[in-house]
Amino acid sequence: MNILFMGTPDFAKESLKAIYEAGHNIIGVVTNVDKPKGRGMKLQPSAVKEYALEKGLEIYQPEKVRKNEEFREEMEKLKPDVICVVAYGKILPKSVLEIPKYGCINVHGSLLPKYRGAAPIQWAVLNGDKTTGITTMYMDVGMDTGDMILKSEVEIGEDETTGELWDRLAKIGGELLVETLEQVEKGTAPREKQGDDFSVAPMLSKEMAKIDWENQTAQEIKNLVRGLNPIMGAYTYLKGKKIKFWKVAVAAQNEIMVDNSDFLKNGTIIVSDSRDGLWIKTKKGILKVLEIQGENARKMPIQDFLRGNKIEELEVFQS
Repeated sequence: MNILFMGTPDFAKESLKAIYEAGHNIIGVVTNVDKPKGRGMKLQPSAVKEYALEKGLEIYQPEKVRKNEEFREEMEKLKPDVICVVAYGKILPKSVLEIPKYGCINVHGSLLPKYRGAAPIQWAVLNGDKTTGITTMYMDVGMDTGDMILKSEVEIGEDETTGELWDRLAKIGGELLVETLEQVEKGTAPREKQGDDFSVAPMLSKEMAKIDWENQTAQEIKNLVRGLNPIMGAYTYLKGKKIKFWKVAVAAQNEIMVDNSDFLKNGTIIVSDSRDGLWIKTKKGILKVLEIQGENARKMPIQDFLRGNKIEELEVFQS
């Protein structure tokens, strides 16, 4: 089959790599335009573009795909049998979806119909889910509403971060896409409708990264921290300074005994020293900070941080 690939980040690169190494005929790669990054704000290509350049694949970088007749005509001339779309970053119009003979196939980072939308991997971790996976699907004009083809389910580690799960699912997504294409070509690919029992995974916001000491339990804060790692980090304030948590744990009941802890305000520091670390009271349970980042500083293990920064016991973190 002649395959047109559309994708942008490293998650998509793994799928492009998988179908390339499987020997499929990739007639073109569509990715987002180069964006300025770093201190010098130099234009940087996407991970997909870098791989396509390395392999000598034809690259297309339209500013937009909706109401872009020139782009649509260019794609039609390529005569793709199938278009593979993985984290491309733009919604495809019906005029593009109808181009390929076998339709457009998407690799989605959840077990649909759960977590339709822009951030399925992140929300699975944020919500403390025990399992998630990859779904391949036929695309239609809705947001992740097309008929499902294949699924691959995985367990989420208790301490696994979004970044770690992202990397795992990226590779699984590539493998599942190769299997999906084989079945599509043979005419054996299943087609299952999603139904109306679905959930949505919207884009993340900076506001949600703030820890709510009054209302969040230790486990909920842990899920927030690992769900936002490495995207932005969960943050709080101490004496007016912004502090980010990058790795935390929930203390076991037998790890610490604190007299009258129920009378302490949530966010109160119970233990603070460079040997035992930083322990904080929450609405339910004690939170242990393992990796931290001070204001205008780099992230570091909590023991290293406390050697150079004085935090007193009974001080209170602010939301």
